[in-house]
Amino acid sequence: MAEPESRASTSLHSHAFLGEGHEKSERRTWIVIWLCAAMMLIEIAGGWLFGSIALIADGLHMSTHAGALLLAALAYVFARRYADDPRFTFGAGKFGDLAGFTSAIVLAMIALLIGYEAVSRLFAPVPIRFAQAIPIAFLGLGVNIASAWILSGGHSGHSHGHGPAHSRHDHDESKRITTKEGAVTLEVCEDGVPPRFRLGAESGSALAASAVSVETVRPGGARQTFAFADRGAFLESIEAIPEPHAFTANVTINGETHPVVFEEHEHAHGAVTRDNNLRAAIVHVVADATVSALVIVGLTLAWLFGWLWMDPAVGIVGALVIASWSVGLIRAAGAVLLDMNPDRAMADNLRRAIESDGDQVADLHLWRLGPGHLGALVSVVTPTERCEADYRAKLARFRSLSHLTIEVRRAA
Repeated sequence: MAEPESRASTSLHSHAFLGEGHEKSERRTWIVIWLCAAMMLIEIAGGWLFGSIALIADGLHMSTHAGALLLAALAYVFARRYADDPRFTFGAGKFGDLAGFTSAIVLAMIALLIGYEAVSRLFAPVPIRFAQAIPIAFLGLGVNIASAWILSGGHSGHSHGHGPAHSRHDHDESKRITTKEGAVTLEVCEDGVPPRFRLGAESGSALAASAVSVETVRPGGARQTFAFADRGAFLESIEAIPEPHAFTANVTINGETHPVVFEEHEHAHGAVTRDNNLRAAIVHVVADATVSALVIVGLTLAWLFGWLWMDPAVGIVGALVIASWSVGLIRAAGAVLLDMNPDRAMADNLRRAIESDGDQVADLHLWRLGPGHLGALVSVVTPTERCEADYRAKLARFRSLSHLTIEVRRAA
């Protein structure tokens, strides 16, 4: 084996790995803090005066929201302030994940406290002033719904899924080709089907499938020819297009050849782009809205049918809801803090992109630097004279790689 050779990029670049809309999320968080703080005082005082443990539990939970939201707001402030601080080797993008993890721990502790108090009240119920307690619970529900709406930026929905991250491929727009017979459009179509070329005439005139072919030429020199079939409104390639979709396509129509270049950009989504700091804040208020709704149901049933046990029972259900949210947050934020691979599909695509020309990936590390930002360390063994710049160009389509370090080693 030849003597190993290591080459790394020495160019300077920014280490500010903050999520998109960082400052907007920070402003929304401060607004909700004031709402939660005010409602916290009203609910605790109301529950104490009117004897509702469920209402006190809701108020205590609201107090955790005020503290957790304050933690979230400070995390935004510190992440922005220290974004370019050289003491943070890979930037300050994980401040939000640290805050989200801490919030999740607080949620779990409060869930245990509420559960303990609710079980105690099952065996020692107390009188409840329903006429005063129920309106306050409705007010708490309204504040929580408003808080969730503000934090989500005014959108009706927010994803709290815990599934694996996935990648999406964004292709160039359709390629317009001018021929002697008129203009045609070539595109890569993979809308729920294996990716194939589609070719259509803009003038509406028919194209003969037998007179059309496309030859792809990839950066390493690999070639593949595609025949077409008539699909009525357009022609479609019979063979599927292998990944990656980055190549020069030599389009031949009636013996006339037109080269067009396709580039592919791969973006990470799901867990990679999720702002765990904002997510923790939203989880707090959404969980509290759920508890508020349960409080209303429990108090109403206890009032109508004399089921005093419904009030603490609702407290137990609320504790379970809070606990389930906290577990999801702990897993998501903890995975980032422990530098787990956030997108295995992207890691596989990185490996395939490098090894497509006969090179070997000896080592590959992929981790999250901040919302929407990934870092990667890649060690390549190659028998060729390719250098670091060659592999950096090959991986340029992975737009979420904000910090890329490449080592190149020579092999016999």
